[in-house]
Amino acid sequence: MFPPIEPTRHGMLAVDDLHTLYWEESGNPDGLPVLFLHGGPGGGTTPNHRRFFDPSFYRIILFDQRGAGKSTPLGEYRQNTTALLIEDIEKIRAMLGIAQWLVFGGSWGSTLALAYGEAHPVRCLGFVLRGIFLGTRYEVNWFMNGVKNFFPEVYEEFAHAMPVAERGNLMEAYAKRLFNDDPNVYLPAAKSWSRYEGACLFLEPQAEAIANFESDAVSIGLGRLEAHYMRNAVFLEEDQLVRNVGKIQHLPSVIVQGRYDVICPPISAYRLHQAWQGSKLAMVATAGHSAMEPGIANELVRATEQFKVSQKFT
Repeated sequence: MFPPIEPTRHGMLAVDDLHTLYWEESGNPDGLPVLFLHGGPGGGTTPNHRRFFDPSFYRIILFDQRGAGKSTPLGEYRQNTTALLIEDIEKIRAMLGIAQWLVFGGSWGSTLALAYGEAHPVRCLGFVLRGIFLGTRYEVNWFMNGVKNFFPEVYEEFAHAMPVAERGNLMEAYAKRLFNDDPNVYLPAAKSWSRYEGACLFLEPQAEAIANFESDAVSIGLGRLEAHYMRNAVFLEEDQLVRNVGKIQHLPSVIVQGRYDVICPPISAYRLHQAWQGSKLAMVATAGHSAMEPGIANELVRATEQFKVSQKFT
């Protein structure tokens, strides 16, 4: 990854009467624009996210989606849908005077990248996608119940945070608490949800990552918004992203996937690759889900470096 850098400018953009988004720009102000879409939903951006791109070449745009990171209100799930996030991306693009950009997204960010690209293909130069999540019923059910096959002790803690009588439907049990307006009710549930995900991110669990996911700043956005989107089928039709991939078939794409990703199982990346003729799939043999797994970070940087040369991937 490239050395740490600071934003050259940043600001807040009010997108409606409820939500105001944090955005930032770094790197070369005259460079090739690249849009970074963070995971979650609700995960927010971090300074490390700037480091996938050569700052001498790229004009690097990051923003925190509705309810995430520095955007306000934190954890707000009302007026928060995939269609509205796509509108927000277009508002940011127009505000910055960008005609087209490379779109880079991981996990939920890959979902949003695909949804945005299929809605506005003319605005996209190509895609770098990681840890693919297509928003299908299978993937949501896997997150809620399938992870126990690999992290049974983590799943047990996640389930046991809910009353015995409600463990048969953990999504509804958590939603009942996460969407309560009392922080004393939603915050413990958000921390439990976020800790569950954080414990499964890496091939070998990282204590620092788990602690970060348990922080109020991360867990409120992640817990509430992941439940909100998953409970609503991410506001897309079943398998819509694969079915409509023809709209972006002509654009270059690279898909980076950890072989042992238990958050977003590799089958989704493989399905997308098969549907997207010409896409490049890098299956990282020694990695889980996180973009900060060394093998995954290497492949992501390799992709952005390749795109510098000819605006395609080889």
